[in-house]
Amino acid sequence: MTIGADGSAQYPSMTAVTVALDTVTAALDTLRGESASEEALEVVLLRLARTGVAALEDADAISVTRLDERHPVTVAVTDPAMEPIDAAQYAAGRGPCLQACATRRPVRSVVGDHDDVWPEFTAAARAAGIRAYLSVPLLVGDDDAAELVGSFNVYSARPEAFDPFDEKLMALLSTAASAAITNALRWGRSRQTVEQLQAALASRAEIEQAKGVLMGRHGVDAEQAFRELVARSQRTNTKLYDVAREVLRTATAASSPDRVR
Repeated sequence: MTIGADGSAQYPSMTAVTVALDTVTAALDTLRGESASEEALEVVLLRLARTGVAALEDADAISVTRLDERHPVTVAVTDPAMEPIDAAQYAAGRGPCLQACATRRPVRSVVGDHDDVWPEFTAAARAAGIRAYLSVPLLVGDDDAAELVGSFNVYSARPEAFDPFDEKLMALLSTAASAAITNALRWGRSRQTVEQLQAALASRAEIEQAKGVLMGRHGVDAEQAFRELVARSQRTNTKLYDVAREVLRTATAASSPDRVR
């Protein structure tokens, strides 16, 4: 519902409601796809923010605040002009997006209504031409056990913007974002594990090659060659795989054609 010029209540048309629901439903279907679980978190959140702008008739821009180790940062924004508004809130430690996070409830109002409480936000919003806002907490998990990770922040140049329907629609998007964050974090951890395993295998291969170099150079067995690598590692306070790489580097240099006389 919005307020018309004559002061009467105006509700969103069924066409607008249908378009909004169809837009959000399409976004949810995309999130269920296999590719979405392999996307970077910022990519998913930006797509959801753009979905919100398309779905909410009065939304001019949406930013996504994430509590990174309890410090808020903007991780996605549909219009860079909104970034100073978020930054002003973070610097002051107060504002609608932080209020939504603190209370775990949506915050919806007209810019200026809380000038005495959020003067920094009000000044930044007015400078950017923003007249109304809606911040919805971003929660991961279910009910009381949900983890607070940030908020969706919707900005409009029209003071009459946003109504309970918009609030509910953004709450639905925040639920989708919760699933996206969970999937992105899970994918990120899996990718990190694979990368660590690949690095470990590569290091192991280099250590084995270095052992072979020492066995051939000094006529020792594999166990003695490994003990030599460990001894060098401890003596120089260098990681074992770095010692192995140095052995291989010097062996390669010694066999280089430039050194043949």
